[in-house]
Amino acid sequence: MFCPRCGQQQATDSMRFCSRCGFAMEGVMHLLGHNGMLPHYPTAPGDTTVSPRRKGVKQGVILMLLGVLFVPIFGVMAGFAGGPISDIFAFFAAITAIICFIGGPLRMLFAGIFEEAAKPKSYMPAVSYIPPAMPPPPQARVSALPPPSVSTQPWRARPDTAEIVPPTSVPDHTTKLLEKTESEKN
Repeated sequence: MFCPRCGQQQATDSMRFCSRCGFAMEGVMHLLGHNGMLPHYPTAPGDTTVSPRRKGVKQGVILMLLGVLFVPIFGVMAGFAGGPISDIFAFFAAITAIICFIGGPLRMLFAGIFEEAAKPKSYMPAVSYIPPAMPPPPQARVSALPPPSVSTQPWRARPDTAEIVPPTSVPDHTTKLLEKTESEKN
């Protein structure tokens, strides 16, 4: 099998990831095993309904957000209106604040404590992909390692280095240059 991303040939068909680029090969194995068709997993009936507890918490949050919107509006309107209309807007601002900022958290608390939660889903452990039953691979593909590249011929004989004449040392030549005679100096 070859990696669809980088083209690297995989050592075996059961590789989970590409050895070169790290691409997840499990999905590729599934596609190859089912002639390119993706699986269809039907959803269980009743999974789409929202639990009463979740509805209650959502209602409490919406109530609090409406309070954040309406209390300032009624407060501003009470400040700009004059006379008895100002008192009416102030009354609505106070009632809205009480209902939204006290009623919202109380609604969430009630839903969290007394209302029924969603049915617990049955625990299914995460199972990695299990390839479909395939015939056993041919004997040539049993080993995941490449064929040995070691030569079976014996090593060549080691050369005898005692025959090599050692080179003269560098200080010998320099010392000879320093040993000039008195006649050469004049």
